[in-house]
Amino acid sequence: MTSTVIGISAAFAACLILAGVLVWLAVRRSSRRADARVEEVVRTLEVRMDELVHELAGAVARAEEEGRRSRFLGEIAGSIDLDEVLGRTLDAASGLPGASAALIRLENHEKPIVATLGLSVEEADRQAIAGPPDGRPARSIEILYRYPEGTAGEGEELIHGGLAVPLNEGGRRIGYLTVFTRTEERRFDEGEVQQLEELAERAGPAIENARRFREARQLADLDALTGLHNRRYFHETLARETARAHRYNRKIALVVFDLDDFKDVNDRIGHLAGDAVLAEAAERVRDVVRSADIPCRIGGDEFAVIMPESGLPDAERLHLRVRAAVSERPIGQAGRIFLSAGLAELRPGDDSVGLFERADEALYRAKEAGKGRAVGGV
Repeated sequence: MTSTVIGISAAFAACLILAGVLVWLAVRRSSRRADARVEEVVRTLEVRMDELVHELAGAVARAEEEGRRSRFLGEIAGSIDLDEVLGRTLDAASGLPGASAALIRLENHEKPIVATLGLSVEEADRQAIAGPPDGRPARSIEILYRYPEGTAGEGEELIHGGLAVPLNEGGRRIGYLTVFTRTEERRFDEGEVQQLEELAERAGPAIENARRFREARQLADLDALTGLHNRRYFHETLARETARAHRYNRKIALVVFDLDDFKDVNDRIGHLAGDAVLAEAAERVRDVVRSADIPCRIGGDEFAVIMPESGLPDAERLHLRVRAAVSERPIGQAGRIFLSAGLAELRPGDDSVGLFERADEALYRAKEAGKGRAVGGV
């Protein structure tokens, strides 16, 4: 950082000296005694002046980027919130020259944890980074995609390549940090590999610490009956994801649903058997949500799924999967169970309360319209 500041100061001083020389020569040139030699010197100095200005601008940009990266590296270890650590890491990685998107994929005991910036959830789910076939640890993995002619639609920018480095903690690989580029024929040089490695080296332990804290806290955040996240966790997470979506200008969708006529089910088969029905329905929901989705039980027979990086079409597709999973096969003594759903997508003026209220109101409209259906929040 100090060398960059010295370089900037020297470049600035040189610019001032050259400016003085140019003024002096301009006066000389105005004189009738100025000759072709003076004009040639002036032209040479003007070219050099432009070069120095360009170098100065580049030095300033590098200093700003170095300062931003230094601030991140100093701050990342200070958080134990996994979403915050992942978000900061993605933000820093996307600042790499030529990077159009960033992805973190963490191996987990059940489903992998996937976080992304600049990619849809479906795009992120399709990215499976792996090391060499012989199992040796790779320092980095470079990816290059080539497409058939006419693959891209009008105005569509394809992902043309990527660079992945391992995330390690205590000598153990916990996942990969990957950046992607939409620039054709873009290759990442050694300096950029080193920058991403430095980021991954700092981020790995911070991510693992935050993940362990989340796992410990989840014991208090889980609903005892269904194993889904509980109501408190739902509202905290929805508020955090809504704020993140606004900050990065991203999408978020919400699906709220409940089981139709569940009171009658309890009256018919008893509350203990009804609890077993709720647990089975929750398990079926968990089987069909995406790795980035956050399913919760928010009360009684009412459930919600927070869908980061998603819009109403994604929410509609999830509703169809949930409806098929829950309703197409009987559940224990209850037989076939149907559900109604309300869908909503984040709007510019929304907060988490407004988003939830629109989805919840849509759920009640679905019930009033005859149940067994989904309605989008307006």
